[in-house]
Amino acid sequence: MPAKDLFHKTVKTALEKDGWTITDEHLFIKIDSIDFYIDLAAKRMLAAEKAGQKIAVEIKLS
Repeated sequence: MPAKDLFHKTVKTALEKDGWTITDEHLFIKIDSIDFYIDLAAKRMLAAEKAGQKIAVEIKLS
């Protein structure tokens, strides 16, 4: 599992303050023979539409 990037906690906190629920840290994804991790996965429910939104966030320091 990869190490957390420098801004991992900051981005996680910002997402939570915006109403997102963090569902995974280091979300594992496999496509064919390629394995990779996404830093955060989050979801948010929209009460008016009764439909969920999901995002995956990759945090990189450039």
